[in-house]
Amino acid sequence: MSQEIELKLALPRKALPALRRHPIVQAAAKPGPTRTLDNTYFDTADLALRKRRIAVRTRRQGRLLLQTVKCSAQSTGGLTSRPEWERPFDGGFDFSEVDAGAVRKLLEARRDELVPVFSTRFRRETREHCERDVRILLMIDTGEVVCGEHVAPICELELELVEGKPLDLLLLACRLAADLPLVPSDVSKAERGFRLHNGQQAEPLRAAASTITPDQGPVEAFTTLAFSCVQQWQANAIGAMDSTNPEFIHQLRVSQRRLRSLLRLFAPALPETFVADWSERLRNNANSFGDARDLDVLSDEILAPVAGTTADEDAALGRLQEKVRIERDRARDAALARLDPAEQGRLIIGFMAALHAMPENALHRSVDLRTFARLQLSRIRKRVKRRFEAARTLIPARLHALRIALKQLRYGIEFFTPLLHPREVVRFGKSLAKAQNALGFINDLDVARHRLSAMAGDDVELARAAAFSCGWHGPQYAKACRNSIRELAPLLKESARWKKLTQGK
Repeated sequence: MSQEIELKLALPRKALPALRRHPIVQAAAKPGPTRTLDNTYFDTADLALRKRRIAVRTRRQGRLLLQTVKCSAQSTGGLTSRPEWERPFDGGFDFSEVDAGAVRKLLEARRDELVPVFSTRFRRETREHCERDVRILLMIDTGEVVCGEHVAPICELELELVEGKPLDLLLLACRLAADLPLVPSDVSKAERGFRLHNGQQAEPLRAAASTITPDQGPVEAFTTLAFSCVQQWQANAIGAMDSTNPEFIHQLRVSQRRLRSLLRLFAPALPETFVADWSERLRNNANSFGDARDLDVLSDEILAPVAGTTADEDAALGRLQEKVRIERDRARDAALARLDPAEQGRLIIGFMAALHAMPENALHRSVDLRTFARLQLSRIRKRVKRRFEAARTLIPARLHALRIALKQLRYGIEFFTPLLHPREVVRFGKSLAKAQNALGFINDLDVARHRLSAMAGDDVELARAAAFSCGWHGPQYAKACRNSIRELAPLLKESARWKKLTQGK
């Protein structure tokens, strides 16, 4: 078995000439000629192998025919590590060299059911980058994935580690991405083939559940959680480039908020410059897409439910809704224009490189993660309690400050969930979600009031429609204020429940 470590970087086909002219590529030696690779992927009719994250492939490379088995890839930020078994193929599958017992057992049991599912055909230009103790293969792949009548293009650069550390792949990628529109991609050619086979479209990716363990130190736990946030960031950045679904932009912004909350949560264990630098970069990145999301909420949640009582009111509301729709579409177009693939690629690769380069000292490794979690969550809870008392006045700015602190507490509990008491996590999660939703609606209406007033300007009819729309939500606004107080008051007072939550199982 070999362990393949590679970094996959997607790029537009029009950028290929610039890639080939890049000084790093030009200086890399050619270990052999450009080859055409024909690959066929096999599975059972019910895709039993894919369900277990196992891929069986045959590859024709000139006169050579190979059988390859790959499985359980660990992939983040395009950096992939996975076991691989390869042997000559003579027309019949032979899995005797697969030394992972459960994998070999499944393959042997389903051998006679394997049928071709899809194929890939691409040209591979290979160069070898050598620098000090580092050897990295640069493989430029161009071609297509084919499944019946469905075809998807292939245009990517793969960096495969021969000698060195994973960080070396990322540092080389940083140098290339400084001049080229490279975006890390965790989606393999096999995954793209199966999506074609199933007729699947990419969906917005929501945050994954925490997978940290009590035996980890704070820096190791932070890295685990940060990798998960990067997966959400990357998938939604790529999805937003190919889709008009606004949820991709929203989930991209969620990934940035979660990463920033994670940085604050683990700040005592992290280098101060790392926290400050990336907090600012992530905030700026998220803010560049904020206007589109705010106008989506204004259009769909604030204005859409409002109905007038007269024909004149309905007409004015219609004018106002059309004005908001135009502004929303303009903001969406601007957000997509700002979603520069090259910039997102540079940010993701840079963050991944910074993660891999971050030092961890013996003191941090010796810190008990449960104790660290308990202290950090208690610190955030105290902040929530202070802002809760201030927000009893129902002043919008104070309610907004409470909402932000509450979101940080909710993210903190989600991050530390594997260390906490499961029943209390559910209980706290439900109450926090209800309070946060109530505060979110309050904030949305406050923002809408200012936006609609600015949009109406001196137009008396639009100004009245704006006032009517905000007033229409008045009873719900008052209810949301009451609900946020009702949900949070007992939650913040029950010290016994909080202690049970943070003591764990």
